[in-house]
Amino acid sequence: MDRPQLLKRIVEWLRAGYPDGVPQGDYIPLVAILRRQLSEDEVETVSSDLIRESPPPPEPISKIDAGVKITEVTHELPHEDDIARVRRHLEEAGWPFDDEPLSNGHSDDPESDA
Repeated sequence: MDRPQLLKRIVEWLRAGYPDGVPQGDYIPLVAILRRQLSEDEVETVSSDLIRESPPPPEPISKIDAGVKITEVTHELPHEDDIARVRRHLEEAGWPFDDEPLSNGHSDDPESDA
C-alpha cells in the first residue's frame, strides 16, 4: 500500500472513532498506536545488511548493531518491537544474535575481581 492510501485509511479510521475530534487525553495513546513500524521489506533489508556486514565466522549480531541499522534505514530511533522482529528474522536464518553486547560477564568494579 502506498503512503497516500495508508494516510487516507488512517484519517478515515480516526474520523470513524472520533467523529467529534480527538480528546486531548487520547493524543499520546494514539501516537503510540500509529507509530511507524518496519515493513517486512525493511526487516529483510536490515537483516541482510547486518549479515553482509558481519565478520566471518558468523559473529553474533548485537542489539546495538540492529538498532543502528534500523536507524539508518528509517531515519528514526528503533523501537524494541522492530529490533525483536529483526532478531527473529536473523535467528530464522541461523544467525546468532546478542541481546546484551555490553555485558561480557565481567564487572567494571575492580574490587569484584579480587
